[in-house]
Amino acid sequence: MLPDLTERLDRLLPQTQCGQCGYAGCRPYAEAMAHGDADVDRCPPGGDDGARALAKLLDVAAKPFDRERGRHLATPPLALIVEADCIGCTKCIQACPVDAIVGAAKHMHTVIEPLCTGCELCVPACPVDCIVLVAPAA
Repeated sequence: MLPDLTERLDRLLPQTQCGQCGYAGCRPYAEAMAHGDADVDRCPPGGDDGARALAKLLDVAAKPFDRERGRHLATPPLALIVEADCIGCTKCIQACPVDAIVGAAKHMHTVIEPLCTGCELCVPACPVDCIVLVAPAA
């Protein structure tokens, strides 16, 4: 029963893998909820609608997401690397939980836009501040 519940909970989560919930990604958070170790309000990217959907599936009282964990954006930002400033350190690649950044040491890196979840974890990892967050193209 729990693996199926974990899978269903994981499908409701936004798959940003941002860690704002306190877990290493969406799947570990889903596992914790399935085992009764985490509440439904820990996912800022999912917002209030996500928290309600999780509560409904778990048949528990709905509550808004915990604003102290982060902010909810209807459209998550997209990370872009300012190519002229990139030194090829690979720290952004290591920080990206969804492998949306590619490149090689001492060479410019780039973001694979369809894979970027907007988690923002690459931004503080960059020592030369060459990563900017932009609204995705419509």
